[in-house]
Amino acid sequence: MPLRRYAHLTLWALGLLTALAVFFVAQLRFNYNFNDFYPAGDPDLDYYEQYADRFGNDNDYVLLGLEAPAGQTVFEPDFLVRLDSLTRFLAGRPHVLRVSSPTNAVNPVVEGPGVFNLPYLHPREPARRALDSALIYRTPGLVGNLISRDARAATILFQTSPNLSKPPGDSLLAALRRELGRQGFGESEYHLAGKQVAQSVFVDRLQGELVLFMSLSVLLVTGLLWLTFRTWWGVVLPLVVVLGAILWGLAVMSAFGVSIDLMTALLPVMLFVVGMSDTIHLITRYITELGYGAEKKTALLVAMRESAFGSGLSALTTSIGFFSLMTSSIRPIYNFGLFTGIAVLLTFVLSFTLLPAMLALLKKPQLRVPREQGHSWDGVLGRLFRQVLARRHWVVGISAVVLVLSVASASTIRINSALLDDLSKNDPVKLDFRFFEEQFAGVRPFELALQPGPGRTVFDLEVLRETEQIENYLQKSYGLNFVASPVTIIKSVRKALNGGLVEEYRLPADEAELARLLRKVKLFRQKPEFRALALPDASQGRLTGRMADVGSVRIHGLNTGLHQFLRTAIDPTVLRTRLTGSANLIDKNNENLSRDMITGMTLDIVMVTIIVLALFRSLRMTVVVLIPNLVPILIVAGVMGLAGVSMKVSTSIIFTIAFGIAVDDTIHFMSKLKLVLGKEDNLFRAVRKTYLMAGKAVVVTSLILVGGFSTLLFSSFDGTFYVGFLIGLTLLFGVVAELTLLPILILWLYKHEPKAIIKEVVVP
Repeated sequence: MPLRRYAHLTLWALGLLTALAVFFVAQLRFNYNFNDFYPAGDPDLDYYEQYADRFGNDNDYVLLGLEAPAGQTVFEPDFLVRLDSLTRFLAGRPHVLRVSSPTNAVNPVVEGPGVFNLPYLHPREPARRALDSALIYRTPGLVGNLISRDARAATILFQTSPNLSKPPGDSLLAALRRELGRQGFGESEYHLAGKQVAQSVFVDRLQGELVLFMSLSVLLVTGLLWLTFRTWWGVVLPLVVVLGAILWGLAVMSAFGVSIDLMTALLPVMLFVVGMSDTIHLITRYITELGYGAEKKTALLVAMRESAFGSGLSALTTSIGFFSLMTSSIRPIYNFGLFTGIAVLLTFVLSFTLLPAMLALLKKPQLRVPREQGHSWDGVLGRLFRQVLARRHWVVGISAVVLVLSVASASTIRINSALLDDLSKNDPVKLDFRFFEEQFAGVRPFELALQPGPGRTVFDLEVLRETEQIENYLQKSYGLNFVASPVTIIKSVRKALNGGLVEEYRLPADEAELARLLRKVKLFRQKPEFRALALPDASQGRLTGRMADVGSVRIHGLNTGLHQFLRTAIDPTVLRTRLTGSANLIDKNNENLSRDMITGMTLDIVMVTIIVLALFRSLRMTVVVLIPNLVPILIVAGVMGLAGVSMKVSTSIIFTIAFGIAVDDTIHFMSKLKLVLGKEDNLFRAVRKTYLMAGKAVVVTSLILVGGFSTLLFSSFDGTFYVGFLIGLTLLFGVVAELTLLPILILWLYKHEPKAIIKEVVVP
């Protein structure tokens, strides 16, 4: 079949597939559900979902903190009136189920058959200010929860609909901000925190940053392609191929019913950078053949034949790097690895169908005349090759020293994360969350399920006393700043039956008194805050609270102490407990992080080793491929340890991705060396010629990769910043290892058997 006809048929078929891809991409939607980051398939997740069905989610709330004007306290009449207006405003908003505020907090008093709810604060009665403030400071659970200890700030907590999605959540927050402005609160005088706030900010920023990253990547790659090829088609054709691959990859994701989330949103940027490798290797080889005087058709066929093996193998190893992320129990990471890996393979398909078809339809390019003076690629690479071999002992020695230091530094890396770890310490959102930790109970939720022993209820006196012991431990030793449980209900009822006196807020002394209290509990069961602490039949209960976000390392130690206390101090025949909640599930992610990372990295290395062994059937070749690519990984791990970068969900994906990408250049180099040795008997000359032939493509692709990942440095998220920085650093060290260690290893391991490189290859 004539080449041009084949090209037309190829473009026609690919055009139909692209039209189908556009149809699927048009149906893609963003998924804003943070709950997807819980460990999928974990028994604790199943338990929490059942627990949430009974008592509600522990993170469906928003905290609004309000600072009093300078020199005033929250008990000033004007401030209280505005606070009360905001409370009433929120109570009337859609998707708001309950509002807790200093101005609607009440002190219940039982008189006769009814309950009288006496407010603690009287905003419109200034004369009662002194008495109100005194009562509040004497009442447990108000100071540090609704009013700061220094009385300079107050907080409103409003419960939202379960798993409120982003659009209505954004509308609620926007309405609240407008009302805050109307009430005269400046942006510096109020603070917002909660899952809904973080969800809104994270997604909005991510969408904006992706546009920025793609724009910077396109500009950077366009510039590098122009500097490399100095032709319009050398810029446009790779861009068309890679953008087509991104479109296909997103279409596959849509066809499987997967939405764009916080991880898969990185797919376009990641693929745009990674997908350039195959096109650059193919175009570089095509231009080289044209430079040797070959006809266009011959040059294209030779370029495809000689590049297909290395590009196919590198696409396979890169995709394996992404596929290995499927070992993660976190669904967004799993999907990111799966669909980015598929998209990498699709890029290879387009590189060897769409790109050759477009080259075939273009006229034979007019090659640029080399400069008579100045530095050429061959001149620079030739001098570098000579210097590397002349100082090979220094290269190996320095590499060994750096490697030992890196391993020592890498051993100091800790797995540690906090709820807002991806935000910089001076980020406004993080500062708002910190405000609630410094002034109030904190933002990290705590949940402990309470299961009474057989034949008991959560309101049995022994069960209540055991629960109170747990509360005391959590407040004194664990760091809980606010706590509520069935004990809260009984103490509140006792206080209400005794005229609302603060000193009566305690458990009953005996069974007879408890029986009298339980007859009145039904008066309080309809209160939402009490209904969420015990089931109607009292068969199960909930101990809930809030604390500062102290990080996963500190929490692990606290949980160890808590479990020890529960085993030794609590009678399991009276009360059994189970730690649960959204924060606990995030902690489980961190516990699994090390395992998932090691599993993924091991799988990546093993699969690459198997592929190399299957194709080259040589342990020596395996060593040649692995060493130059494992060394940069270990060095970057050392950089992480030296810089104090913790291992967390966002940074755990770095090593598997970087290894899968970095090994590409080695495979391209070895596949070209095999072809050269078919015509060249001398190993030294063959390695040098391969170094000159492959060196340009290796350097250019590495620059594009490093530059592309460097665009992530502009992210406001620390996790994304470190992904860009550390992967870019790995690839930078990788190209250095490629140009230094690789030729030294080949010449050392094959110095007596140069033709073994050919014999050890199974020609595809």
